[in-house]
Amino acid sequence: MAVRAKFYCTSIERTTQSSIVKMSAVCRGEDNKQWASATPVASLSMTVLNDVAAAQFEPGQEYFLDFTPAPKGEPGM
Repeated sequence: MAVRAKFYCTSIERTTQSSIVKMSAVCRGEDNKQWASATPVASLSMTVLNDVAAAQFEPGQEYFLDFTPAPKGEPGM
């Protein structure tokens, strides 16, 4: 079974070699009331080495995170 979460980007810290993207579960606004009732507190921190990928994130923007079980032995992408 897949699970979908909704997060927003709280900050991006750019260094010379990477970007650190921090996210939290949505908990603000009427639009996110249902999401906040299911996952009121969560955080995510990613160190992203790919500049093109890091450029996709913007503070304040909301994102869906989909969690799907990975079969054992499945190679990474």
